[in-house]
Amino acid sequence: MNRTQARFIALWLRSGGAGAETVYADLARCYGEPVRHYHTLRHVRRCLRELDLARDAIPDPDVVELALWCHDVIYVPGAWDNEQRSADWFRCRADDRIAACDRICHIILATKHRRVPDRLDDRFACDIDLAVLGAPRSRFREDGVRLRAERSDLDDRAYDLHERMILGSLLARPRIYHTDFFYARCETRARGNLTWRLGLPVPG
Repeated sequence: MNRTQARFIALWLRSGGAGAETVYADLARCYGEPVRHYHTLRHVRRCLRELDLARDAIPDPDVVELALWCHDVIYVPGAWDNEQRSADWFRCRADDRIAACDRICHIILATKHRRVPDRLDDRFACDIDLAVLGAPRSRFREDGVRLRAERSDLDDRAYDLHERMILGSLLARPRIYHTDFFYARCETRARGNLTWRLGLPVPG
């Protein structure tokens, strides 16, 4: 059993879930689908590293962690309902044993990044999901290549328009990160990365 699997199984059991080994096997199978290049267990592990750094500031870190494990478990390139289907996947496997099931599903849906979440746990999950935007430029560039590889359904022009819409909307926010922890940690570098990727003038 590797460290990633052991961490998930311990969390699942601690949260009241059953059949942890089977659930992890299904989760790992989903994240290992051939279409995936960015939305993989590698992304989940990076999210967990960010969560561990912020753990003391998160009201319920186990709830946030379970949501992060499952927030991209269903990923169909271009689909609008990946988050809802991921929440449904989790709910089916929680099977009324995990008391925080509704809260976890709510957090998974918050990672659509459509609005500022009301609850601090949800805000941390969203910020952790986007923490990669504040990575060093080389890693940010690599993530861009991985994301592009997942959208073979789009030609270069269509993908460029799609990417500009998403990144432009993030850059237009008053704050990319909703929590003070990740605002201080990632905001400046994330804005620099997005500005660079969109080919915009650097603010003076």
